[in-house]
Amino acid sequence: MNLDHAVAQHRTLIVEGCDGVGRDALLAGLARRHGYTVARASPDLPHVDPVRPYRELLLHDGALAVDAGLVGELVYGPLRRGHSRVTWIQAFDFADAVAERHGAFVHVTAPVQVLEDRLAAGGASAAALAEIGAAVTGYDHAFSTLAEHPGGHPSVARGPRGGGR
Repeated sequence: MNLDHAVAQHRTLIVEGCDGVGRDALLAGLARRHGYTVARASPDLPHVDPVRPYRELLLHDGALAVDAGLVGELVYGPLRRGHSRVTWIQAFDFADAVAERHGAFVHVTAPVQVLEDRLAAGGASAAALAEIGAAVTGYDHAFSTLAEHPGGHPSVARGPRGGGR
């Protein structure tokens, strides 16, 4: 499914993508053109229930676009700390909650070279540049896994390939 279809069919969009993909521009457009309220999940996840802040965002009434990091934690946690603070069971549980709210995950992506160039122009560290290929692969795997979840999983939409964050 593409982004236009996701906007037409879903009142909740969970926007995810690796560093440099341009989530900010996409979220601003969703707010301006389609009336979505934009919310951002805190990067500080509670130890006991790290998915709680994401579930709490879903309590908002009306059209909601979340600049999330739950899939990002599944990707960057292992890359940067050797483990994720979010388990796959917790991610599937959140996916079910998103589906119950008639939502979709939006996977914003861009080619690795484009992301490397953007990150380098923004002064990213050598470590951040070195991990971008693995992060793109990790996001592809994570979204494929979420899409195959047998529960009430939400749709996975592909966002624009690029932007400018």
